[in-house]
Amino acid sequence: MTLRDVFQAISGQPALLFVLLMAVPTGAFLVNLWSGSTAEEIIKWKYAYAVLVYLACIPGVFAVTLNIYLFLFERQSVWDMNLALQILPILTMIATLMLIRRKIPFAYVPGFGKLSGFLTLIAAIIGIMWFIDRTRIYAVTYIPFTYIAVGFIALLVIIRFAWSRIF
Repeated sequence: MTLRDVFQAISGQPALLFVLLMAVPTGAFLVNLWSGSTAEEIIKWKYAYAVLVYLACIPGVFAVTLNIYLFLFERQSVWDMNLALQILPILTMIATLMLIRRKIPFAYVPGFGKLSGFLTLIAAIIGIMWFIDRTRIYAVTYIPFTYIAVGFIALLVIIRFAWSRIF
């Protein structure tokens, strides 16, 4: 089974995908209602918020990464986007994070800092892949080698920093 087969199977049941993705912001809304109004009561729910953040961000980050890949490397047209698989997880992530942000600062959500490091790592890797994909032998000769070396070292530092933030 390929990733294309999985996407086609999911696209065949968009109502199920919609229900699953909408359950996350609905859960965030319900946790906001149940968690109370004092700081002590809200902090008790921080692990529930962490689960909701990860349930929203994993599909959302995957959808963002997939969109970047499809537009940069596959040169997919905007008109060919699968709204259920490419847009709905991003909207779910945004809605969930906005609901959680109203109630509790992200600094109190366990593991939230790991997500930003993970996003940095993904961005650096995509940047390296895009640079390698677009580089041609004749184009490299026009760029001074020091610029290439500094850019490569900067990307490695970004990847190393992101990796250290994840673990």
